[in-house]
Amino acid sequence: MSSAVKIFQGRFGRVALLDMDAPLVGHAHHHCHILIKAGGADSAFRVRGERAPLTDESAVVVNAWEHHAYEHDAPPGQHTLILALYIEPNWLAGIQRSLALSAHPRFFPNKCVHLSAATRKLAEEFVLELWWDDEVSPGRLEDLLFNLIVAVIESYTGWRDLAGLLRTRPPVAMDSRVRKAIALMRRDVARELDVDSVAAATGLSRAHFFHLFQRDTQVTPLVYANVLRFEAAVERLTLSREPVADISELLGFSAPGHLSRFFRAHLGITPSDYRRKVNLFEPPAREAPELI
Repeated sequence: MSSAVKIFQGRFGRVALLDMDAPLVGHAHHHCHILIKAGGADSAFRVRGERAPLTDESAVVVNAWEHHAYEHDAPPGQHTLILALYIEPNWLAGIQRSLALSAHPRFFPNKCVHLSAATRKLAEEFVLELWWDDEVSPGRLEDLLFNLIVAVIESYTGWRDLAGLLRTRPPVAMDSRVRKAIALMRRDVARELDVDSVAAATGLSRAHFFHLFQRDTQVTPLVYANVLRFEAAVERLTLSREPVADISELLGFSAPGHLSRFFRAHLGITPSDYRRKVNLFEPPAREAPELI
């Protein structure tokens, strides 16, 4: 059974060390997503409809709002230890302006990044510090995390080329009807998504609504609604002491077991396991210096 070894959550996003032995459903994040094999068997993700191997020398990188799924294709009984980084683009931009477009849908031009020996060593040191040190400070964690992120993406130079990124996909102004649909979905995050009702509320046919929504968000309405529901569950698990059963009811699940299955399908662990393992970090007292 998949489980979490450690989870850290803060203004940087989330850092999770996951012991995986089962696949995950297709999903997305608003985060800039980096996945590094920390131990165990080789495995893979499916990104952009193609297999992305997760090995000692190959990390998987996923753009914000890019649909992906974990495919645990290791031999039966073998686990894969994954260092999963869910990075807030605003945090990266606050440290270095060159990373302002980490939320760009083509920030990562490829789905895999080769890990040099030096980067693998950084990842190993990062994992060891997280595993053994329950008292790691927010400032220390953020420094380690930023250095690891830069080491991973340093192998391609496009991340420093803001103009080039903008040329690859100029920002598209989100259609006002899509914005209205998202507002409705956010307001009713606990309600099971009724695509026909949302489309009607925006004055669109179902087919036209699907087309516009995917064009502007990169994902289907259902995937987007699931992201909102999942993040709402994470927020309540970390910021409240509400029983999991109450959170399940508040988020519109008919039984606590349904929330548990939903959560496990998206992250590989149960809500209770997440709450037990997460370390919530307040922002550090000092601001990190800009690195040029």
